[in-house]
Amino acid sequence: MSQTATRTTDRSDADAPDPRVGVVVITHQRRAEVLRTLETLRRLPEQPRVVVVDNGSTDGTAEAIRAQHPWVDLVASTENLGAVGRNVGVDRLDTPYVAFCDDDTWWEPGSLRRAADALDAHPGVAVVTARILVEPGGREDPVVAELRHSPVPTAAGLPGPALGSFLAGASVLRADAFRAAGGFHHRLWLGGEEELLAADLAAAGWELCYLEAMTLHHRPSSARDPHARRRDGIRNTLWFTWLRRPLPAALRRTRDLVRSLPRDRVSAAGVLQALRGLPWVLRERRALPTHAEQRFLALEESQRTSASRRYVS
Repeated sequence: MSQTATRTTDRSDADAPDPRVGVVVITHQRRAEVLRTLETLRRLPEQPRVVVVDNGSTDGTAEAIRAQHPWVDLVASTENLGAVGRNVGVDRLDTPYVAFCDDDTWWEPGSLRRAADALDAHPGVAVVTARILVEPGGREDPVVAELRHSPVPTAAGLPGPALGSFLAGASVLRADAFRAAGGFHHRLWLGGEEELLAADLAAAGWELCYLEAMTLHHRPSSARDPHARRRDGIRNTLWFTWLRRPLPAALRRTRDLVRSLPRDRVSAAGVLQALRGLPWVLRERRALPTHAEQRFLALEESQRTSASRRYVS
């Protein structure tokens, strides 16, 4: 586990630019939303360097970003890379920490600085995940209660409750740890892709935490395919389970997941895709070491009863 020596800013620098955190935004076919997000990022007191990876949009997203936000480092991909677009963005940054941001979310002023301060102060932490407010209205996302009351045992001295996984679009990561773990897996593409990376970070000895002092705003875009997201989420959960969980835990998680699924074509498609990927999953299977598996054992009951993580669309 590598550690990055960085500077902790003084409180008197609260309104000064903070060079410790860069931001990576991935977007696809959401020109209006990403332009709004970039406007909020441009006004942040931290003045982070921002990399946008446009995942093959055909709605003029890249052209609009070039015209309206020339300060942004734009990567105009010719294909939709999904979550792997974040890997591309991280590789263009030289900051010790990287904040992810979706095209329908934005960071509250000061949150990136507080994330950097926490990561400076806790060199064993690789990920801090923010409190999420749903807009309009500023109400807490239901998942926040689960993060705040995470059942994962929290070691003494951590800046917040320990987590088993994280929400990519609401988290700040230690860039070196992200790269060493391989970033997001290309086969998972998008939809619950964080769980595998979180497991590999934990296996390498890193901690993941919820940080109450960070806030992210989320105005869910209407430009999404909820059925595709559910299908891919089911597939990726099953793939992660058989890639990393020991056999008894993999069997339990598979049983509980299948029992919870709506009996429809979307669920069937997700399970079928997972089965089709079984040869490569078994070929690359590597069960977690005990210390990392304990985190996922602690989450089993909450995964069965969660009201905010159900596979419905």
